[in-house]
Amino acid sequence: MPKPNHKYLDVWVIEDNDELRATLVEVIDSEAEMMCSLNFGKCEDALAALKHESPPQIILMDIGLPGMSGIEGVRRIHSISPATQFIMLTIYEDDDNVFQSLCAGATGYLLKGGSTEKIIAAIKEVQSGGAPMNAHIAKKVLTMFTHLIAPHADYALTEREKEILALLVAGKSQKQIATALFISPLTIATHMKNIYVKLHVHCRSQGHQGTSPLKLERWSIGVLDF
Repeated sequence: MPKPNHKYLDVWVIEDNDELRATLVEVIDSEAEMMCSLNFGKCEDALAALKHESPPQIILMDIGLPGMSGIEGVRRIHSISPATQFIMLTIYEDDDNVFQSLCAGATGYLLKGGSTEKIIAAIKEVQSGGAPMNAHIAKKVLTMFTHLIAPHADYALTEREKEILALLVAGKSQKQIATALFISPLTIATHMKNIYVKLHVHCRSQGHQGTSPLKLERWSIGVLDF
């Protein structure tokens, strides 16, 4: 019997590999408080469905899709449903594509082939409002904002946000940072969310396509660890 939509976290899957897509759907549906109401092999089909279906809270999105890329899919779906969160799926740590996904609006990343526990943990993290960031991504974000000339007030990082990013670059976990700064984990989570929002605003304002608009060096960027 199908789960009633209003009681469950709805997660769509957009993945062109039929076997992997079926596995992800099964993993999601096996969770008592989650459901996968729809799944697709390409972004175009998901966009068509959004004309008559309610958008999900979260989408698991393959980066390397045939036709429209997962990155462009994030941009387009996000413009239709800003509240939808995206967790990108990738088979390897692709610096440029992962960062472009981040700029497009994604907040989570998973390597394909990860455990069931990691998939569910990633979904729950994003559902709870978390915005995890590992050391490589933190370095990239911090350096980008540092190189901005007269950053706009709407997306300039605060001193506290810079401090948190610097500690992430140093390899500290968000829990360790909360302890070091004598603030609550909830406050850290709020700062992280704000950092992501500012990154998205900046990237949109610059028409950001990777690092070229800022003419920065190409840094190493990792997939988020949930």
